[in-house]
Amino acid sequence: MSTETAVLKLQTPLRDLVTGAVQDSSADFGKSEQDKAEVAAWIEKVAQGQIPKPEGLKDLDTELTPRTYLVSNYFTAADVALYGALHPILSQLQPPQYYAHPAVTRYFDHIQHRPAVRAAAAPLAPAFSIVALDLANTPALERKADPPKEKKKKAEAAGPAEPAPKKEKGKAAAEVKQAKEETGEKAQKKEKKEKEKKAEAAEGGKKKEKAAGGGKPAAEEAAGEPVPSMIDLRVGHIVDIKKHPDADGLYVEQIDFGEEEGPRTVVSGLVHYIPIEEMRDKYLVGVCNLKPANMRGVKSFAMVLCATSKDGKEAGIELIQPPPGSKPGDRVYFEGSEFENATPLSQLNPKKKIFETIQPGFTTLETREAAWVNPVTQSVHKIRTKDGVCVAPTLVGASLS
Repeated sequence: MSTETAVLKLQTPLRDLVTGAVQDSSADFGKSEQDKAEVAAWIEKVAQGQIPKPEGLKDLDTELTPRTYLVSNYFTAADVALYGALHPILSQLQPPQYYAHPAVTRYFDHIQHRPAVRAAAAPLAPAFSIVALDLANTPALERKADPPKEKKKKAEAAGPAEPAPKKEKGKAAAEVKQAKEETGEKAQKKEKKEKEKKAEAAEGGKKKEKAAGGGKPAAEEAAGEPVPSMIDLRVGHIVDIKKHPDADGLYVEQIDFGEEEGPRTVVSGLVHYIPIEEMRDKYLVGVCNLKPANMRGVKSFAMVLCATSKDGKEAGIELIQPPPGSKPGDRVYFEGSEFENATPLSQLNPKKKIFETIQPGFTTLETREAAWVNPVTQSVHKIRTKDGVCVAPTLVGASLS
């Protein structure tokens, strides 16, 4: 079934909403044949009344958790149709009810603020009026740092030990002595192994785990001086943004980093430097392994990477932009054989000042390309994804943070 045929099955005024939004170039029926088929399938679901009622939103919430849009990574007519179907449901829910479905709520709020949706909804008012959602007080999703990797204990594989039978006093004393001797031998062996591991690490870490990117050892917290590859940079997409309820200079953003858990809450001090209209729906580069921090009562789980003019903040701050076609979660890395395939730390230790040590080398080149310049060798390592180099819109010689 074609998307146009599916749209004709929608009831008015939803059909008028979808048709009006598609007239705007930002809405799409699909860029490939596969995408067009998916868009048509979603509209068909809506037309047949298959969108769940309030008590059945759990499955839809699970389906929307890893997504920004229904089809691929761009806005389509399917999003308009689903938004219209959800409108009478979300408009009747109270905060505790829609807080229980964070992915549906986040998705709905993002779509209802799309310019094409608002333009198409205007002549249909009040059918698709803005639904006021109190997202500022949404209960925070707790995220814990990845636990340190440990070798599995042999005892776990062996299962629970059988209870030892009672022994005579003389035998017990002899066995205690023997156990102590064996313990001493084990301690010596363990110490020897640890020395061997340290020696291997000094020779290049031959026995370290290989990184998924293609062979370089993973960066380890104990592995000498801070290096850029310890920082976890990823492409993010702002799916929702509001001003902090208790701080005039802060934004509270929901940023999709391509994670199954859904968007991260991120707090950025950009209110006085970048208008909120220029932040909405933007793709950016995020620092994703900083320790979560409370910012005036809201916990922030990442940092937005920005370029600050060499003449200071008042002269301009810009979001660092990933290359065209980037998707949420795309890996961002530093050029150079020593960095390209290394795995970042699961979380930066604030006491070791890793980011603070590396940050002075962050800059934008004459080409506006983002890079890290080694302060010792002056070698230039551009910041990039597999699709190209990340850039600042206008700033040259800017500091990145």
